[in-house]
Amino acid sequence: MKKIFLVLFVLILIGMGAFVVYYFLNQNEEVEENIELVSPRKDSIIKKTVATGSIVPLKEVAVKPAVSGIIDKIFFEAGQEVKVGDVIAKIKVIPNMTNLTNVQNNLEQAKITLEMREREMKRQKQLFDDGVIAEREYMLAKDDYDLAKNQVSAAAESLIIVREGTSSRSSSTLTLVKATTSGVILDVPVKEGANVIESNTFNEGTTIATIADLNNMIFEGMVDEAEVGKLKKGMDLVLTIGAIDNEKFDAELDFIAPKGIEEEGAIKFPIKADVQLKENQFIRAGYSANADIVLERKDGVIVIEEAWLQSSNKKVETQKNNETKETSKDSTQTENKGSNSNQETDAMYVEVQTGDNVFEKRYLTLGLSDGINIEVVKGLNVNDKIKKPQ
Repeated sequence: MKKIFLVLFVLILIGMGAFVVYYFLNQNEEVEENIELVSPRKDSIIKKTVATGSIVPLKEVAVKPAVSGIIDKIFFEAGQEVKVGDVIAKIKVIPNMTNLTNVQNNLEQAKITLEMREREMKRQKQLFDDGVIAEREYMLAKDDYDLAKNQVSAAAESLIIVREGTSSRSSSTLTLVKATTSGVILDVPVKEGANVIESNTFNEGTTIATIADLNNMIFEGMVDEAEVGKLKKGMDLVLTIGAIDNEKFDAELDFIAPKGIEEEGAIKFPIKADVQLKENQFIRAGYSANADIVLERKDGVIVIEEAWLQSSNKKVETQKNNETKETSKDSTQTENKGSNSNQETDAMYVEVQTGDNVFEKRYLTLGLSDGINIEVVKGLNVNDKIKKPQ
């Protein structure tokens, strides 16, 4: 009886062992079936930064009135094109009572003076005709009369200017607001009947219209201080405008501010770039835009995805000339060439297939990265098969 129980016990153990072996074999097969192999490729790596900003005209002019008054008529509206000299609006002058009183008084005084000079000239002429005085004395009296007549004319002209804002001696009328540049009217911020103030030394004046050349646009944006040191004038930008789908615009960096501006707790530097519009391309002023600025580019290099990389406890010292030396906790340093300025980081590797379900760790020398893909300087070729991390 004991022998029977012993035989049964041994059979049970053998069965359990066979089950365990079968289970683990199946697990290994499932793991092996889940292995995904990927390959490096030759491609371009572009490292870039993004600047946010807007599209604005290079030349934008605010048109101001030469006299104060009320808008009598507006002849153009926003969106219309104008040329230099086109009349945008007409102003009805509301004279200042103090100025009006002063010029009226000046005119009256000039008329009184004229009457006095006229009587004196007539008296001197009679004496000259009678041979009592010399011709010189008569000519002096006549000059005084002519001068008084001119003063009356000037005072009358001043009165017209104060009342009507125009002068009979000038071909231009101060009440007519004319375009000072050619372009498109972006905005007419005043309405007919609105009061406007003239532009003078003490006052900027009321803006009647804003005119800009929409064929000459620039991008104005901000760049973070961490990236501004990498920028240079003449760099190419690619603009993406939110309001215009599926279209890119080229631009060339023209200005980098020498002083930063604090914005939301960070220091940013203003930049400007000339937008290179194609024929019949039109961009409205004020569009928000993002500019991709290419900082560094490498073409035709071996590239893998950064997600394929794995980190080890080995250390690698990266040189300025991209040469490296590896160290480990239990090994000595290898020969190092190049700059003495090193930065120690974790060594990165991939698992490369060397046979059926056989892989080896391959430590890589890495180069430029765009945040998704990274350049492999040394350690791989395009024919290698890499085990993709799970």
